[in-house]
Amino acid sequence: MSLPLKGQVAAITGAASGIGLASAEAMLAAGARVALIDRDEAALNKLHVQYGDAVIPLVIDLLDPKSCATLLPRVLEQAGQLDILHANAGLYVGGDLVDSETDAIDRMMNLNVNVVMKNVHDVLPHMIERGTGDIMVTSSLAAHYPTPWEPVYASSKWAINCFVQTVRRQVFKHGIRVGSVSPGPVISALLSDWPEEKLREAKESGSLMETSEVADAVMYMLTRPRNVTIRDMIIMPSNFDL
Repeated sequence: MSLPLKGQVAAITGAASGIGLASAEAMLAAGARVALIDRDEAALNKLHVQYGDAVIPLVIDLLDPKSCATLLPRVLEQAGQLDILHANAGLYVGGDLVDSETDAIDRMMNLNVNVVMKNVHDVLPHMIERGTGDIMVTSSLAAHYPTPWEPVYASSKWAINCFVQTVRRQVFKHGIRVGSVSPGPVISALLSDWPEEKLREAKESGSLMETSEVADAVMYMLTRPRNVTIRDMIIMPSNFDL
């Protein structure tokens, strides 16, 4: 059995569900030890029981600056190194801007943009010292098209795509790869505010993807030879363009 990530340690934010969980399960299957970062302590404990010591459950509130800053120290305390950061945690605000609550905008922008920047900032010195590392960011198809039905969410992903592409150019000389995966609509908690009828129609028409399909893309990017960087992979349901 091939274990392309054997001996590596990964940290995934928003790992208790959705794309983060699917990514974690894929990395575990590939031989990595995975630190699962989330606020949902019960879900993390359940995954720890399921996967044993291959999982490091870390209850961290990423929106709390002091808690957020503990990510790398706690990973190093338990695993001694960090090879992969998958900055995946995110929130969704859709609909007309005029109907959006400003508190929700602040919360989403903080998690989708500021927290990603802080997490990457914090792990870079460790990766630079080791001369290797992979940083993956969950972006969105919305980062590549000005989607009029979600201006707040799309703007956060446009911002983070710029961050990914600029940081990548700064750190490649240190042996660090930085890339993003940009999925179209995925069956996950981010769509929890979709009306049931809209969700059902999207599923029936083949316009939604499974989280495991996003995880497959992440794994493809991580397992390329070290001299190859896939800076961004856009994946979407085949019927989404119809």
